[in-house]
Amino acid sequence: MTIVRIAFNLAVASAACALGTGPLFAQPHPAPARAALSLTPVKPESVGFSSARLERLRTLLDEEVNQKQISGYVTILARHGKVVLYRAGGYSDVASRSPMTKDAIFRDYSMTKPITGVAMMTLYEEGKWLPSDPISKFIPEFAHLKVFKGLDASGHMILADPDHAPTMRELMSHSAGFTYGFGNTPVDAMYREKKVLASKNLQEMIDKLATIPLLYQPGKAWVYSVSMDIEGYIVEKLSGQSLPDFARDRIFTPLGMRDAGFYVPAAKRARFVTNYHPDADGHLVVETSNSALPMDFSVPPTMPSGGGGLVSTAEDYYRFIQMLANGGELDGKRILAPSTVKLMTSNHLPASLLTGEFAGGMHVMRPGFGYGYNCAVIFNPPEANLPDGKGTFLWDGAAGTWFWVDPTNDLVFVTMIQRMASPDNHYLEYRSHAVVYQALVDPSK
Repeated sequence: MTIVRIAFNLAVASAACALGTGPLFAQPHPAPARAALSLTPVKPESVGFSSARLERLRTLLDEEVNQKQISGYVTILARHGKVVLYRAGGYSDVASRSPMTKDAIFRDYSMTKPITGVAMMTLYEEGKWLPSDPISKFIPEFAHLKVFKGLDASGHMILADPDHAPTMRELMSHSAGFTYGFGNTPVDAMYREKKVLASKNLQEMIDKLATIPLLYQPGKAWVYSVSMDIEGYIVEKLSGQSLPDFARDRIFTPLGMRDAGFYVPAAKRARFVTNYHPDADGHLVVETSNSALPMDFSVPPTMPSGGGGLVSTAEDYYRFIQMLANGGELDGKRILAPSTVKLMTSNHLPASLLTGEFAGGMHVMRPGFGYGYNCAVIFNPPEANLPDGKGTFLWDGAAGTWFWVDPTNDLVFVTMIQRMASPDNHYLEYRSHAVVYQALVDPSK
């Protein structure tokens, strides 16, 4: 009877596994292997796009050039790892009428943040930090941070102890209490007075921040901040390498990001796109200086910015985000595990912060739209009133670069321009979402 019972149980278990209802002997189904990355566009219809409708994306970008709202652009759209559009338009420099080329180098500014996020996640995979860790575990200078509670009758700051020590999870989701110095609060004024972003090196930046109170109780607000610059310091402490060297060795070189870095060498300077901003009449003028982002991209930085110091080509950045779309791997080079990519690109903000009260640029934290680790996340598209697939993650940069990765539709998009943000920046970024998705007419392909 015992032998019969064992045989019967094995038969039932095997049948259950075959039907997908039981765990015994079950084998995971590996994701289909991707062909080596090619930048040669395929026919859009082969991956569900309408060629005719995709012309609207070209029209949208070309009209911005023709109306002199941007000088030029490079854009890449891909689905299932296959490029369907790779185009350069306009000029890299208007005065000289130099045409934009696909190998043009752009200031990525805040699109550096996801790069720094991946650097942090590689160290997470090595067991060097946890989201629940207090930041002060790695930065002892932050062990006694106070929290700004307002001003007294004499105009002096009222300070309080934090309800809890700000954590790494809060640092990576802009909810730890830091700010950028761009706002109108007394704390922002201290950032400007102490010239936090113009520090000589990352240690000096940390020393300055240690003397400035947090803007709010950790976890009680979402404020765009120097958090990712702080992460850059942590990367250096945990790895023993400078942030540029770590990014080069662990991200740029494995992924073939040939021109990505934290400055533009002299030999590549001719490919560096001129930066512009709109004047009072809306006309483009050359951006000669930017006190808010004091960066000299002609020399290696003494304070490499994990929040805004990257330069790259559109192709470089496409390779990076295609790696994330592939679950952490590109062309046989694995940077992260799929589970780590999922952790990084999931919403980590509570519903209490998704009320529309908090925003960074044109991105409003609201129902369906939150923030993960170093990138925004569309976790409920209908609630967020967006056409993207569930789980889309995205961000942009101050000079007009932007990207998104849509894991539901297996879609990747990046566009680079050089136009410093104005109050509306024409919402070109979100207009591109609408134009791309209206062209995806057969998502089942």
